[in-house]
Amino acid sequence: MTDLPDRRLLLVHAHPDDESINNGATMARYAAEGARVTLVTCTLGEEGEVIPPELAHLAPDRDDALGPYRAGELAAAMKELGVTDHRFLGGPGRYRDSGMMGAPQNHRPGAFWSADLDEAAGHLVAVVREVRPQVLLTYDPNGGYGHPDHIQAHRVAVRAAELAADTAFRPDLGAPWDIPKVYWNRMPRSVAESAFARLGEALGTTSFARAAAVGDLPGVVDDPMVTTEIDGTAFAAAKAAAMRAHATQIEVVEPWFALSNALAQPLFTTEYYELAHGERGGDRETDLFEGVAP
Repeated sequence: MTDLPDRRLLLVHAHPDDESINNGATMARYAAEGARVTLVTCTLGEEGEVIPPELAHLAPDRDDALGPYRAGELAAAMKELGVTDHRFLGGPGRYRDSGMMGAPQNHRPGAFWSADLDEAAGHLVAVVREVRPQVLLTYDPNGGYGHPDHIQAHRVAVRAAELAADTAFRPDLGAPWDIPKVYWNRMPRSVAESAFARLGEALGTTSFARAAAVGDLPGVVDDPMVTTEIDGTAFAAAKAAAMRAHATQIEVVEPWFALSNALAQPLFTTEYYELAHGERGGDRETDLFEGVAP
């Protein structure tokens, strides 16, 4: 595989916009540094709420045309981040957004939450064996905040990492590959609390009426659980632009943003992770690729 770049990063996300919010600065930084950054998004985000009134007709209870529109938003966001390899798990529309936990959409035909785990993981195995990433980024077992598609994305990513290294699994999908490092998205509690304190002081200067709470952020954990921080401050503008590209889902007023609930939250440009599998490169890593060979 001499034609592959020395550093290869694979991200697995549930819906368009998750990648820009959670990992936009990380993706932009590594893309700019010449790493191959591959994004796999598991659904089109068909069940999302729509912020701009003029696009309300896209909603699932009206035209049900939000998924293809969000695919276009994702493509625009990837241009802002400099990422050229972005795919949908099994192809666009193979798995549908499942809605929030407990919603009837969880069990509709094609819902990602109801997908057969090994079948869905098999689609990702094909990507893993092609790209041969040294680093995989995804959610923690709770999906960051309990959304069924986020939980399922975690399960699919973990299962695919196992199966991709199994010589007996689908040899037609390429040679086995063992991913050296697997990370979960995290947010140190102290960082979140400090950022929300600043947000509280600045809220009156924004267009947002109220702030979210620290507990509303996905993946908040006590500081010692965080193993890795990626300084993406040089790519703050790229991350904000990528988030703006997801206009149906996000309103950005730097350095804050809000989702459809209109609750302001900080736009973080240093992004944090917990090493879930692999060799740790130091007490607090500053590079996802620390300790891995090309």
